Amino acid sequence: MKYTSFLKISLFLFLSACNDSYTPRPEGYFKIDFPEKSYQQFDMPGYPYQFEYPSYGRIVKDSSFFGDTPENPWWINIFFPQFNATLYISYKEIGKYSLEKLLNDAFNLTNKHAVRASYIDDSLMETPRHIHGIFFKVSGEVATANQFFLTDSTKHFLRGALYFNVTPNQDSLMPVNTFLMQDVRHLINTFQWK
Repeated sequence: MKYTSFLKISLFLFLSACNDSYTPRPEGYFKIDFPEKSYQQFDMPGYPYQFEYPSYGRIVKDSSFFGDTPENPWWINIFFPQFNATLYISYKEIGKYSLEKLLNDAFNLTNKHAVRASYIDDSLMETPRHIHGIFFKVSGEVATANQFFLTDSTKHFLRGALYFNVTPNQDSLMPVNTFLMQDVRHLINTFQWK
């Protein structure tokens, strides 16, 4: 009799414990270990510019532009292997191109992301070294959330765009984007024409 009562009570407790509804765990992302911030100088002979870039980035000379050779030897990329990201930097001489054309191209390249962007915010900037330009913040599920250009309006024009080699997902890329944006801003603030 005691055994039967114990069995009934155990069965009752087991069945009543199963009445709670199941709540699935929300999807999460892997923890990202960020390196300590440190910078090194990019000052190659023959290049018309110099700046500081992160020591965990690797400068790679841009050797291909949509399958063709870049129009000048001063196009470079800063590759961040840990984040599968690249900051593409292109340089053009004003004179070979009008400043108006270069400015239109910069705005048009940014606006190509408008189809998927929530918004595009552009802001004028002037660095401590009196370099002028515009910084574009593109929000949404876009391939590049951060772009900029720098110019002296008479001779030099440089454009940069940070791309991730992954499917765009604003939520998962936000911590890395925020981390690398500090580096892009450092690059811009230490930038100089030669």
